[in-house]
Amino acid sequence: MNEFDPPLAVVAEVVAMGLSEDLGILGDITSLGVIAEDSYSVARFVARDEGVLAGSACVTETFAQVDPNVEVSWAVADGYTVGAGQTLATVSGPTRSLLAGERLALNLVCHLSGVATLTRRYVRAVHGDARILDTRKTIPGLRALQKAAVRAGGGFNHRESLSDAVLLKDNHLAVVGIKVAVARSRSRWPGRMIEVECESIDQVIEAVDAEADRIMLDNMTVEEVRKAVSHIDGRAEVEVSGQLSLETVSDYAAAGVDFISVGALTHSVKVFDIGMDMD
Repeated sequence: MNEFDPPLAVVAEVVAMGLSEDLGILGDITSLGVIAEDSYSVARFVARDEGVLAGSACVTETFAQVDPNVEVSWAVADGYTVGAGQTLATVSGPTRSLLAGERLALNLVCHLSGVATLTRRYVRAVHGDARILDTRKTIPGLRALQKAAVRAGGGFNHRESLSDAVLLKDNHLAVVGIKVAVARSRSRWPGRMIEVECESIDQVIEAVDAEADRIMLDNMTVEEVRKAVSHIDGRAEVEVSGQLSLETVSDYAAAGVDFISVGALTHSVKVFDIGMDMD
């Protein structure tokens, strides 16, 4: 198992669902009609551009579920930068089986490699000044896969679920003030990280006084972030989120924050182009 793989049980579940909707009741009727049952082929997964590989476990699991007789051999592992024209993996086995699994395998590996590739760009853009985090803005059912792809790209994971940490956002604070909300959270969930989302310096002052573990600076300018970091002065971890881009992320990182969370890593990613070429 690769260190960037999501839980294998989740991979198996996602693949089973994908094959069910892709193969339908009768299976791949095109291949069943025109490809001989004893036909055997070899195909290569080839990168069409430069990027970062992620999702190899999904490809392997797809062909394993389609036909245990298909062999998958990887030339590179998740997390590696690959170039245009590079062979990533070779699959060999019954031709019908290769064709039946092709689309789902490509859908998953192209999407997840897109997540890893975009993450790597953000990681490089901050020059080590801050850690890049994902968010919970993920495709339902694919969260564990997408978060594994973020790790493959060099990023880090924020909360996996609402159970992992306390994050007091604007809608919580519209009902309960920061001081009370932090105190209640600390009493109810001792030992859990408590993070407060702040949209103004006044809220930052309140969050510091309430002894929050981490303060999220939401939709602030770079100058506002600098002021907030100066006030926090190491008394809490600092995270920035909201309206960040590859063009601006380095300025925010240089302002002295610890973390930068980017929803676009999973909700607005462009697929990385990989093809399956029959030899």
